[in-house]
Amino acid sequence: MDTIAGLWPLWAALGVMNLITFTVYAYDKHIARQNKGKRRVPERTLLLLAFLGGAYGALLGMLLCRHKTKHTRFLVLVPLFAILWTLGIGALIAHLLGWY
Repeated sequence: MDTIAGLWPLWAALGVMNLITFTVYAYDKHIARQNKGKRRVPERTLLLLAFLGGAYGALLGMLLCRHKTKHTRFLVLVPLFAILWTLGIGALIAHLLGWY
C-alpha cells in the first residue's frame, strides 16, 4: 500500500489534468452559448485532453454541461479513453500489489 501512496505525484497530476479538462469543456460550452465571435476550442484539443489523462473530466463536462453529446466521435472516444485509463490504473495498482 505504501508503494501506491508513493505514487501521489501521478494521482495529483491526473486530478489536475481532469480539472483542467473539465474547465476547458465548460469554457467551450460557455463560448458556444454566447456566440460573440470568440474562438472556440478545437475538437481535436478537447479529445487530446481526454486522451492525455482528462477522460473523467471530459465525461463530467459532457454530462454536466451537455457539451458535445450529439457528436458520435465524442460519445465513442471519451468513454473509451476513460475505460482505457481505468484499465491502465487498475493494472498499475495490481502490479504494485504483486497480483501479477
